[in-house]
Amino acid sequence: MIRTEPDLVDKSPGKSPAHLEVVPQQRQLAPDSGQASGYEQNLPVRLTRSVFDDLAIWMIGVGIVIGAVFPPMLVVFGVPAEIVLTPFFFFVCLVAGIAVGGINIWLMRVVVMPRLRALVDGMRMIQSVVENATYTGDWTDCDPESCQLPVDSNDAIGESASAFNHLIRVLQHSHEVEERVGEFSKTMTSQLELGPLCNGALSGFIAATSATAGAIVADVGGELSVLASFGIVGPESLCENDQVRMALRTQEPVYVELPEGLSVNAGLVEFQPREVAFMPLVFQSKATGVVVLAKSTPFERDSRSMSQIFGRTFVTALSNAMKHGDLQRIAALDPLTNCYNRRFGLTRLREEFTRATRYESPLGLIMFDIDHFKSINDSHGHLIGDRIIANVAKEAKANLREGDVLVRYGGEEFLCILPGASVEGAGEVCERIRQSIEAMAVRDRGQTIGCTVSLGFASIPATTAEDETALIQVTDEALYRAKNDGRNRTVEAA
Repeated sequence: MIRTEPDLVDKSPGKSPAHLEVVPQQRQLAPDSGQASGYEQNLPVRLTRSVFDDLAIWMIGVGIVIGAVFPPMLVVFGVPAEIVLTPFFFFVCLVAGIAVGGINIWLMRVVVMPRLRALVDGMRMIQSVVENATYTGDWTDCDPESCQLPVDSNDAIGESASAFNHLIRVLQHSHEVEERVGEFSKTMTSQLELGPLCNGALSGFIAATSATAGAIVADVGGELSVLASFGIVGPESLCENDQVRMALRTQEPVYVELPEGLSVNAGLVEFQPREVAFMPLVFQSKATGVVVLAKSTPFERDSRSMSQIFGRTFVTALSNAMKHGDLQRIAALDPLTNCYNRRFGLTRLREEFTRATRYESPLGLIMFDIDHFKSINDSHGHLIGDRIIANVAKEAKANLREGDVLVRYGGEEFLCILPGASVEGAGEVCERIRQSIEAMAVRDRGQTIGCTVSLGFASIPATTAEDETALIQVTDEALYRAKNDGRNRTVEAA
């Protein structure tokens, strides 16, 4: 069964997502309407500002009335009037009525007052603990045992204590939610790299909802990609999942009971989850991804609310990470050739040199430039020169392996970083690049313009180099010899 739900928490601007507001369904009165609040309209008339003073007045008053009415009532029941309708008997009855009222007041203060006082004292003590915890962040003194009032009666006093205890539990839960959201937000804001960010976010979603497995699917470059997954068998299939696409289209959470085609890896066995949640990630009214959570039990209201709160925090961090990645790529790429620029290329070479030295693996380096490029610019103009450079880079890329890196070193000069390439391997790549560029041509106004390149290559450990700068130097010397020997050729470093 598939169902969608609107968000369970208030999205109003300025409201903390950690606080859930419940609006009671009752008529609200305007502050200046002149009417008492709904809770006061049904209360008896107050005589003083103290309930106990009101009670004492009523008890004494009722005692006096009973004392005054008692003698005539006796006459009605046949007692001789000359006995009961005397000032003395009236006086005795009034005193007796007042005495009964006084005894009731005393009993009320002995039986009721201590319980109310204990309730008030307990509330004040807990209030102090909660205030201290609010400002210090230390809630260890307000656990469910210490911040609870005893409930030992079934009357209004017991109900008051029970309601107060429930309020404390709600407050504690609100604090726990706020703390978890704060920790999740801290994790999200401390990471800009897409991979670690998504892995940390998925761990937070799973912990907050007690899910068994999960995945994060997002739109990257116009295509859905799985950015993180845990426990889901074949997570790549989520990119074609109908419920994922429904969540993206409707921008509403989708819950599926006993989903088909989705299994969870529980270590030794695989099983079908009881329910799967597809939570859309919506940023600026656009769905950019979906968080998929699988659980062996149905998702409770608290789990659903937490996942939506986490989702709104995560989608902002995800957008920032994607923008950061785009900016990094833009900063790292040469705009004409779309390969690494010199700065980032040298950083990459340093990383590969360090890795090759640590693991004692080969690292090849090729340096080449376009032969007689100045004459091409002088004869055909800089626009044709730019087209030549762009096409040379395109041909060079086509002859590199996956994992190799092409760098525009400067002007018409390029570097090729070849992780794992021996001297022989680097030489073969050199020759492929040379032949491919030699066969290349650029057409302009009926003219066919070709070019050639000269290449030098080296590889460690066959070539001795203390660092990446030394490796560049020996490769550059090989390139220099290739140009001196007639150009359009490859030369190995000495």
